Parts: sequence; structure tokens; C-alpha cells
Amino acid sequence: MPSETAEADSNHPERKVQDLEVKDAQIIFNSVWASLEESMGEENLRFPKEIFWLNGAPGAGKGTNTAFIMQYRDLTAPPLVVSSLLQSEEAEKMKDAGLLVGDREVVEIMLKKLLEPIYKTGAVVDGFPRTKVQVECVKLLYQKLIELRLKFKGTLFSEHFKKPHFHIVVLFIDEKESVKRQVNRGREAQAHNEEVQESGVGELQELRPTDLDPAAALNRYRTFKEKTYGALRDLREIFFYHFINAHGSLEAVRQRIDEELRYQGSLELDEATYDRISHIPVANTISKHARQDLVDRLDAYVERDGEHFEQVVALIQEDFMPIIERHAISGTAVVNTESPILHDPEALAMLIDVFSERGYHAIVDLHREEIPDSIDPKTFKIKTRIKSIFRVRVHFKGSDIRRGR
Repeated sequence: MPSETAEADSNHPERKVQDLEVKDAQIIFNSVWASLEESMGEENLRFPKEIFWLNGAPGAGKGTNTAFIMQYRDLTAPPLVVSSLLQSEEAEKMKDAGLLVGDREVVEIMLKKLLEPIYKTGAVVDGFPRTKVQVECVKLLYQKLIELRLKFKGTLFSEHFKKPHFHIVVLFIDEKESVKRQVNRGREAQAHNEEVQESGVGELQELRPTDLDPAAALNRYRTFKEKTYGALRDLREIFFYHFINAHGSLEAVRQRIDEELRYQGSLELDEATYDRISHIPVANTISKHARQDLVDRLDAYVERDGEHFEQVVALIQEDFMPIIERHAISGTAVVNTESPILHDPEALAMLIDVFSERGYHAIVDLHREEIPDSIDPKTFKIKTRIKSIFRVRVHFKGSDIRRGR
């Protein structure tokens, strides 16, 4: 079995890289979170109620449209521009100490900034997340905020731990438009800077090397498309995901932003509604450790009631497998049984878990039928009894067969 696993992993190097990135993110985030808890105290980890994670293709207009998004949501705190964090005093101290400013440092500086009181009602984070590791950190942050909300619900601190709203905003333009806008921006900035230098009036604008070289601008776009855009797509099923077509005039783009945010805002649950259902776990959380939980249950069955477990296994081998094997092509079998073993609820749990461990998906329905049992010789009244039939639907990957013509 180990050799099969190793072979499967070697055939999917991308999966191995993704797994490592997820583990790296967990290590990074847990380390940063532990540091924040120790230095500030858990009850003081009061993050913004609403965070817009703003990203976009080079030249798509993130900086241009940030103010519009903030105005639309009545956010007054300045945007948190991640690229500027690398120039912050804290980041400079790290550099001066000979430390590398990597994902961990960026996450730590960013979270500390978000904890500042000015971001209490909401924040726009410009340029994060950009990598798979950073995407996983956003997921972990959201989970922590949900945990804090549940922990402090009904306490004196509850008002500081509102239901978090994360919005992923992606401004998108195609490759040709991106290169065109980057180069045009570079030319305009270059002309402006020359004028400032000659007149001594005004401030110099940032001029990136990619703004002057079409080849470099193209490479920057492709890096975004391959790295950032792909990573952001993982967040579509979890958070509000606003994909904005940033082609066209500024007015047209802002109209699309307005329509998108208004539509998504109508889907948000009210606080009271959310509180009523939040104790029901989200689907992906219950499957997170499902395999290990399954192993623990099976081991417990054997240790606690080994004889009963053996009976269930024998029932599967003798009554179920012959029928299942006949349906190997379709991958679906329905087995009806009246076995008294299954009248014990734990036996049903054993049956489902054994099938799951072996790669099958079993669903059990109990059907009760009233059937004639005997006739009273004096009154000729028919006596009935309840017949219990367990209908087990078993699904598995069927065989792909090639049919002749």
C-alpha cells in the first residue's frame, strides 16, 4: 500500500506542492495568531466586521477604484496597501536586523494593522492574498473570527466580535489591455516626473520598471494570471466573490462594481439569523478530519464490542458482497435485508463505517410493513406483525467498459 501511495503522489506533483503550501500556511498563521494572543490577549483580537480583499490584474484600476468601494460601504479608514507594508517602519526594522520579510512577516504586520481601532467597522486590503499560502491564511483568519464570535457570544465582549464578512474583489482585464494600460501609465508618470524635476513643483510619481517595458509588463500580467488569479479562485465557494470586468470607461467599471456589491449585499444573512444557525457546522469543517475520525470509530468498535463487529463484517461478506459484485459495472447496488443484527443502531453505524473504510458509500433506509401473521380461529380476525426491512443503497466507482460496435 505505501508503494501505491508514493506512486500516486509522484504522478501528481502539483497536488504535493499544494499540500505543502496548505501546511505552510497553517504553520505561518498559527504562529502569528499565537503571538497576537500572547501579546494582546484573546479578548482584544477585535478585527474589522467587514474586510474587502482587493486584487486585480496589473493596470485593472485597483488604486483608482479603492476610494469608490470605500465610499460605497461608508468605510473611512485608509486602505491597507500590502505593498506599502513592506516599506513600513516595522518591516524596515526587520530588514535592518537582517531578517527576510516573507509570508509570515507580511501576515503578522497586516493582522496587527487590521487590529488598529480605525479599522473597527471595515477595511479594504489592497494586494492580499496573492499566493496559495496567503489564500489559506485568509481562510484560517475567517475560521478564527467565527470561533471568537461563538466563544464571546453572550459575554461583555460580544459587541466586539460581530459576524465577519469577507469580500474577495477581483478587477479583471485581459492581457492586451493590461500591457497597454501599464505602458501608458509609465509614459504618463515619466512625463509628470520630468515636469516636476524641471519646475520643482509637485511630487514624483512611482515608476515601476514594468511600466516602461512591454515585455516586463506582459510577464507581470502572466504572473498574476498564473499565481494570484488561480489562488483567488479557491475562495469562490467560501466568501462573497466579486469578479469585476474592468474593461471600458471608469464610469462603466464603477457601475459594475455598484451592481455587484448591491447584489451580493442582499444575500448576507442578518446577524440574528446567522446566530441561530451558526452552531451547525459548515460542511467542509466536518469532513476535515473525517478519515481519522472513521479510523478511531472502527478501532473503538473492535475494542468495545468485537463480537458484534465480527457479525456485521460477516453479514457484509455473506449477504452484501455477492450482490454488490454483480453490479460492479454500474457502481450502484441495492440490498434488502431483514437481518436482526441491524436492529441495533450501533450495528448500523458499524455497517456504514465498514463500507466507508473500504471505499463504498452506503445509505440505509428502514422500511416497516404490516403483514398478515395468523388468523384468530374464534373471531377469524387476521393478526398482523410489523416486518422490518433494511434497504441499503451502496455506491462505488463502477467499471468503465468498452462496448463493441
